[in-house]
Amino acid sequence: MGIWIDSEEGGENRGQCSWRFLTRRKRVDSAVKSNSRGELARELTVPHLVAIGVGATIGAGVYVLVGTVAREHAGPALPLSFLVAGFAAALSALCYAELASRCPSAGSAYHYSYICVGEGVAWLIGWALILEYTIGGAAVARGITPNLAALIGGAENLPSFLSCHRIPGIDIVVDPCSAIITFIITGLLCVGIKESTMVQSIVTSVNICALIFVIVAGGYLGLKSGWVGHKIPTGYFPFGVDGMLAGSATVFFAYVGFDAVASTAEEVKNPQRDLPLGIGASLFLCCGLYMLVSIVIVGLVPYYAINPDTPISSAFADNGMQWAAYIINAGAFTALCASLMGALLPQPRILMAMARDGLLPPFFSDVSKRSQVPVKSTIVTGLVAAALAFSMEVSQLAGMVSVGTLLAFTMVAISVLILRYIPPDEVPLPPFLQEPIVSASTQYSWSSLEANEEDTKANIGASGSRKPAVVKEDVSVDYPLIAKDPVIGKYVHEGNRRKVIGWVIAFTCLGVFVLTFAASNNTILSPVRFALCGVGGTLLLSGFVFLTCMDQDDARHNFGHSGGFTCPFVPLLPVACILINSYLLINLGASTWVRVSIWLAIGVIVYVLYGRTHSTLKDAVYVPAPQVDDTYHTSTSCLA
Repeated sequence: MGIWIDSEEGGENRGQCSWRFLTRRKRVDSAVKSNSRGELARELTVPHLVAIGVGATIGAGVYVLVGTVAREHAGPALPLSFLVAGFAAALSALCYAELASRCPSAGSAYHYSYICVGEGVAWLIGWALILEYTIGGAAVARGITPNLAALIGGAENLPSFLSCHRIPGIDIVVDPCSAIITFIITGLLCVGIKESTMVQSIVTSVNICALIFVIVAGGYLGLKSGWVGHKIPTGYFPFGVDGMLAGSATVFFAYVGFDAVASTAEEVKNPQRDLPLGIGASLFLCCGLYMLVSIVIVGLVPYYAINPDTPISSAFADNGMQWAAYIINAGAFTALCASLMGALLPQPRILMAMARDGLLPPFFSDVSKRSQVPVKSTIVTGLVAAALAFSMEVSQLAGMVSVGTLLAFTMVAISVLILRYIPPDEVPLPPFLQEPIVSASTQYSWSSLEANEEDTKANIGASGSRKPAVVKEDVSVDYPLIAKDPVIGKYVHEGNRRKVIGWVIAFTCLGVFVLTFAASNNTILSPVRFALCGVGGTLLLSGFVFLTCMDQDDARHNFGHSGGFTCPFVPLLPVACILINSYLLINLGASTWVRVSIWLAIGVIVYVLYGRTHSTLKDAVYVPAPQVDDTYHTSTSCLA
């Protein structure tokens, strides 16, 4: 009846199952089952989540990014670049919203991958997210000092203990200010989630007020000057539509940060309702602010005359409002502080989730009884980020942040496809339940046989002719699945449906990779490139058409926490999300991938030496989902 025990001890089947640990999957509610080391405080509501999402998303990049992208890619079409990028980010946000609602956990994308794909992929996602938040936090902290100096009138006005210093002999520029601010924010995060979120709300509000000032005051100047930036002879698309789309690929990363909302799932009062609202509202607000600011800036100054380093303050200075630079610098400073809080907040919770699953030492899973936050993980995160920000120029490593983000986005979209079409039908149970499981399995088998015999007798009585009884194993009779297309229905039936759809999803992802790789690589010979594009496109289109013609599994309605948000337009939306994120991943550059590959290789070693053997699912017994209640009932009877 589909029961198997995940154990690495000998046996004649050891060779067949030696790699099965990579695909072992945990329960949706495993976070609740493993909170023996403390629970997180459920204090957050929608306004808190919006503050976290907006604060983590709107960094100081928007104060510089509008100038660079407008000059080099988009021109006056910069608002459209932000709109297209926002739409692409919304695809991932919708996938996150469904999984955060169904499977609320502090592990975010790591948790979703563990439930839907398996332990091996989940480990790599979690390991990549650790890199993302560590490098991202250090990079943000490193940018605070120059913005603080600009706010107070120049670097010479900073106290000597906060100023950057070059260490002779080793040519390293240390930044004490970034480390100090990182320590302050780390201490704030250790106090409690409600207190830290309140501070982040205040800091984010200052940043939003600065952006609103830019929009309102800039709009007034634009009306006064006649919007000279929109009246240039080159038109609205000086770089063409391709330039506008290239600008979208650049500004896409300005939307990264809403995933921080999903990492607070265990601290939200009503996660099924509030998490989707928090993710959607934060992304919508960020997109609106980005577009309005870009409309003002490219309207005040012709795109070719925008200062790439200080585009906003320079645009106001050109229109006689030099004093506006103080408000803009204050907004940039608070934006960086909020973004740093948004980078340091998720990582301790991901470390905690991985430690609860046994993949990291239990040290990281401790939750303070007083503040109800993972204090030890938060302190480790803050120390590492502060050390990197103090001693390294991490801007060259910033591309590595994008890899973790895009891998997580891609895996979340794949998890939505798996959840809809082939939701996990086996549940891991503790090994001490092995005997009750066997007993429940026997009872389940006999009840299935009796049900089939009764159906056979009923058919004989109704038709007068004898029909063969069929015993269906490992298939839930409660959810009959029939393909929408009768041609596909001839070849795909309940017995092979899960395996076929699993391979279809895999080949669809392979097609996406081949297509994006060939389309992005100009070094390949043209005939080979076109052939690869054809193969990849065929796999992608065939997989999409097949999934469209198949009914989604009715078991998805009872998977996880039902009644929350559901992602629309499946499979179109997740497949489009996978395609966009894969394209961006391919185009990150060879040097970035070399650095990330080294980090992932280290992660594989850590997993093989520690995580694989300490996983809480090491000796788990997997049973079909319908038998879980019978198993616990049998176990209770045996104990009684």
